Amino acid sequence: MSERQQQDIQALAKGGRTNFLGFVLRLGGTAPFLFIAGQFYGVEAMGRYASALVIVELAAQLCALGQRRGLAQRLSEDPREPAHVIADGLLLTFMLSATVAALLYLFPAPMFPSGQYGLFDHLLPIAIVANALTDVALAALAYSYNIGATVRARSLVEPWVQTLAAVAFLWLVPDGGLALSYIVAKYAAALVAFAPLLRSIGLPQNWSPHPLRIGRLALLSFPLAGADLVEWSTRKLDIAILGFLTSPTAVGVYFAAQQVASLPQKLKTSFEPILGPVITRNLKERNFAAIAAQVRQVGFWIIALQAGIALALAIPGTDVMRLVGKDFVGGTGALSFLLAAEVVAATAVVSEAALVYVARMPNLAISLATIALQAVLTFVGIEMMRDMGLNDKFQAAAAAAALALSLGVASLAKAWLLSRILGASVNNWRWPLIWAAAPAVLVGWLTQQIQPWWLSLLVGLPTILATYGFVIWHRGFGPEDRVLFRRNVSG
Repeated sequence: MSERQQQDIQALAKGGRTNFLGFVLRLGGTAPFLFIAGQFYGVEAMGRYASALVIVELAAQLCALGQRRGLAQRLSEDPREPAHVIADGLLLTFMLSATVAALLYLFPAPMFPSGQYGLFDHLLPIAIVANALTDVALAALAYSYNIGATVRARSLVEPWVQTLAAVAFLWLVPDGGLALSYIVAKYAAALVAFAPLLRSIGLPQNWSPHPLRIGRLALLSFPLAGADLVEWSTRKLDIAILGFLTSPTAVGVYFAAQQVASLPQKLKTSFEPILGPVITRNLKERNFAAIAAQVRQVGFWIIALQAGIALALAIPGTDVMRLVGKDFVGGTGALSFLLAAEVVAATAVVSEAALVYVARMPNLAISLATIALQAVLTFVGIEMMRDMGLNDKFQAAAAAAALALSLGVASLAKAWLLSRILGASVNNWRWPLIWAAAPAVLVGWLTQQIQPWWLSLLVGLPTILATYGFVIWHRGFGPEDRVLFRRNVSG
């Protein structure tokens, strides 16, 4: 391995270590929020909140216009001062997000398909501006390898502020606690993101916006925005369809399962800020072999970590959902499929990190085909459950299974496309993953025999993780893989 490749792997490993800490912090903040929302606000309130969030977060994703990844390429190619490039991106995002937020406030029907919402639920579009601008600010910081800001904003401040605000609003405005806690959390995260950006980059000097330049930026960002939007939509389309075809209770149960399953997803997406700058620099040097090696390495790290977490959450899945509330136990099937979906999606996400720079339109086409396949499979699955006379919680599980299947197809397609372009394999599958999973499943089954259920969960979750981790470390990780857990590559 060359010195440059060592530096790249070290940078990726450092970002991975930092974001693993972020995963732990986010888990600590998200778990109590789900408990509070499920136990005190109720399953129907969570269902309405989840349906509205689909549109709000879709709008924020659209208004960021692909700049989570596109900003790295512009900073590496644009000869202007970084502060000017970043200011263009922020201005474009602000104009879009403010416009969309105003439209959704005036016409809230898309957020609430059931037609039921309160005064404070109506304020949810306000969060779009903060959410979109925070994405751009954190992308700018990630270009200089400042991943700590992302961890502080998204994994520490945002989930914990939302949890604490949800508790406070239980007494102040119980009818609007979920919506208001979300808004407060998004603006708190924005403050934490912009403070280090201003310190490191500063305000743009002698900068003035130009309509043609901003318009050209919007056109160039469209393919990336489309890819980001479609990838995000695969995680929300199921909730939207459930919201139209089933009850708020089913949506609430599914949303709770999705929030638990999204925890390992953060491991995957947290590599993106650091992977983007590394890939763009190697593309500039036409070093395709290095890009393939980085995709394989990061892909294996993500799958190895996600598989262990997925097993630890899925095997005692009934007990995990029982923590949210007794009405949520029926979401165990959906939880298992959603956790599987995150594991199979890892290859697609890591491959896409390179494809958005070397094959934007083919990547977008695969993403669109994926979401179309997911929509068809979701409708078919829900109708099959109805024909069999099964309740809406089985329908939620069918939607989760459709997501897992469609993401698996996308992973195969995107990995094949990238390997053809780079002229090297990007396959990150290794058989030791099975060797590590087998004893973890056995240990999980044994711990499920412990009574009462809370003791089974307390013992089972760390025991499953420890068993899987021991085997994958000794049988699956080579010296190059252990860089992820080592501060010095040459150590």
